[in-house]
Amino acid sequence: MFDMSALELSRAVRERKIGAVEATRAFLDLIEKTNGALNAFLAVPREKALASAARAQALIDRGEAPSPLAGVPVAVKDNICTAGVATTCGSRMLEGYAPPYSATVVDKMEAAGMVVLGKLNMDEFAMGGSNETSAFGAALNPWDLSRVPGGSSGGSAAAVASGQAPLALGTDTGGSVRQPCAFCGITGVKPTYGAVSRYGLLACASSLDQIGPMARDIDDCAALLSVLSGPDPMDATCSIGAPFDFSLDGARPERLDGLRIGLPANYFDYDIDPGVKAAVLAAARVFEDAGAIVEEFRMPLMDYMVPAYFAIACAEASSNMARYDGLRFGRAADPALPLARSVAGARGEGFGEEVKRRALIGAMALLPELGGYYQKAQRVRALVRREYARLFERFDAVLSPVAATGAYGVGENLSNPAKMRRGNLYTVSVNLAGLPAVALPCGFDGAGLPAGIQLAGRAFSEPALVAAARVYQARTDWHSRKPPFFGGEVAR
Repeated sequence: MFDMSALELSRAVRERKIGAVEATRAFLDLIEKTNGALNAFLAVPREKALASAARAQALIDRGEAPSPLAGVPVAVKDNICTAGVATTCGSRMLEGYAPPYSATVVDKMEAAGMVVLGKLNMDEFAMGGSNETSAFGAALNPWDLSRVPGGSSGGSAAAVASGQAPLALGTDTGGSVRQPCAFCGITGVKPTYGAVSRYGLLACASSLDQIGPMARDIDDCAALLSVLSGPDPMDATCSIGAPFDFSLDGARPERLDGLRIGLPANYFDYDIDPGVKAAVLAAARVFEDAGAIVEEFRMPLMDYMVPAYFAIACAEASSNMARYDGLRFGRAADPALPLARSVAGARGEGFGEEVKRRALIGAMALLPELGGYYQKAQRVRALVRREYARLFERFDAVLSPVAATGAYGVGENLSNPAKMRRGNLYTVSVNLAGLPAVALPCGFDGAGLPAGIQLAGRAFSEPALVAAARVYQARTDWHSRKPPFFGGEVAR
């Protein structure tokens, strides 16, 4: 069962080869067995999940399977609201908080007959790139338990890579779906901004955040994105007119004749692991062998992308964190203290160091008298969007590494925020421009850890990106490689 893709598992449930309750119980048992080692899950509402599986099975038994993923378990990042189930954002500030409502994406999955297994570990309020800023301890990488799984959606990537869940939801603010996918050797999609509702997502940086699917292969990601995408009256920024349709009409395409792919040569000017570089260039040759035209170019504005991203992300995070004051939301303030000291105490105790750091940086970035960095960063953002528009006059997609290295050791970069932020070098421009990207495993770095590529495209070009990813994964087997820690056992 754990070796099946999500689509294969759903087919087995619909064909009565496996029961939805049986499948859910098996994954719950695996989580119970392995989570002490991985720390990927923060909450597992076992009885609620089994009840949901029973409802899905009843629909299937009546021949009313509501989607191709009916009966399939899924896990949810802990910044996405789930009614009655703890949603902490990996923070002491929200410890014990159970929302009275579910996010739109959760409602959609449950309407599709999917079963929510539980909530996944993450960097606190999605601020971090390694999962180490979680107040509840870091999730670990199933390829090597001394390594990080990436962040901020590290729990999501670790759960999928280890077999604890066939599908997971992550969120991507500057690469937080794609980088954990690369570090853990799985597949993910960062959708176009506005393609998936953010209602019920506890915001980090509102103009950058996007919910995306994570799975072992692109077909499972596409099936889940079909469920997640679509308009939502509860989210005014959700601008898509209808859900994506990734269904295959007839035979699966085997070639990409005429597809124009740009390869940014200056991405390799930076300190990139030789194994990662070799894997990315080998992936480019796979696309060429499939008929694509791969042409090198130089990505403009490279020196400005990460600074602009962090100015915007920190400013918006600072604004979003202001609501957690112990009075309206979050850890309760001490009513015996004067108001200012009470609020300061609640925030000081509730927030971790990275959240405090970004809130302070963001507050300063918003002050005109300190240089107006937020406004300047928004002007850079407009330039990034313009440059991507020019690029997509030449290319149909841009191929690049996701990260310059594979997963690094726990604690290795935590005390060096500047070094950790440089890990976003290849990913942040996609968020600044609001574009879609798919992340695919493409090989291993010099230490034998997974490496990943990303394909970025025009706004709402997810069907074209998924089609290209399908051809790539049909010609390679990187997505089928499993870590030593899979299914709770060391691989033989």
